[in-house]
Amino acid sequence: MKNTACLSLFILAATAMGLQSAPRPKGEPTNAAEAAVQKAAAKKALDAKYAALVAKLPPNQQSWERVLQENLGGFYLPIHKRQKLAGQSNAWDFVADDSNLPRVLLIGDSVSRGYTQAVRKTLAGKANVHRAPANCGPTATGLKKIGVWLGDGKWDLIHFNFGIHDRNTPLADYSQRLEQIVERMKQTGAKLVWASTTPIPDAPAKKQTAASIVERNGTAARIMNKHGIATDDLFTAITPHLATLQNPNDVHFNGKGYDFLGQQVGKAIEAALK
Repeated sequence: MKNTACLSLFILAATAMGLQSAPRPKGEPTNAAEAAVQKAAAKKALDAKYAALVAKLPPNQQSWERVLQENLGGFYLPIHKRQKLAGQSNAWDFVADDSNLPRVLLIGDSVSRGYTQAVRKTLAGKANVHRAPANCGPTATGLKKIGVWLGDGKWDLIHFNFGIHDRNTPLADYSQRLEQIVERMKQTGAKLVWASTTPIPDAPAKKQTAASIVERNGTAARIMNKHGIATDDLFTAITPHLATLQNPNDVHFNGKGYDFLGQQVGKAIEAALK
C-alpha cells in the first residue's frame, strides 16, 4: 500500500511539473495541413533568396542558372539552390572557360554527378570540365534532351554514360536509343569517350540485378566498337574496390569512391585529348 501511494504521488507530481509530456518545440506543426503550410513557406523563402542571388550574377551566369531551373527537376534543383545560397560548390557550377584549354562535357546519371567535382580537380589547368544540366537518367531521356545538354558551344570531348536507369530497358530498345544518341553526338565533331556503367547490387525489391549491368555494358561495347569510340572502363576499375568504395546495398559510392572514379575519368579524358 505504501509503495502504491508513493507511485500515485509521483505521477501527480510529474503531471504538475509537465514531465509526462515534453513541450512541443516552438514552430513545430500540429497537423499535416500546418506542416504543408510551413513547407510551402520555406520553399517560397528559398526561392526568393535564390532569385535575389541570381539577379546579382553576370548575364552569362544568369543564363546558366535558368537552364538549371528548367532541367534539374524537383529533387536536384532545391539542393542546388541551397548550396548556392550557402556558397557551396557543386557539379552544376558555372564554368568560366579558359580559352587556351579544351572544353569537355560530362553526360551521365547521379554516379556521374558524384564524380564531376573530382574530375574537375584532376583536370585542373588541363581542361574546362562542364556537366550536362541534369541527372541524365535513361537513354529515353537522352534522346529527348541531348540537344539541351549539348547546348550551343563547341565541345572538344564528350564523356558519356547511360546504364543504371536502363537496367530494365529491353536490350533491343537500349541498343537502338544508345546508337541514336551516339549518332547525334558525332555530329558535334567532338571526340567521344564512353564510360562503362559501374556495378550495382542484386536487389529484387528494387527490380535490379547485377547481371543487367553486365548485359548492357556488353551491348554498349559492341556499339562503341562499331563507331570507333574509346571506352573508359569504370566497371572494371571499380569492381575490386566495391567493399570499401560503394555504399552498402546501393548503386552509389562514398566520397572516396567518387574521388577514385573522378581520377579514373580524368585520366581517360586526358589520354583521349592527347
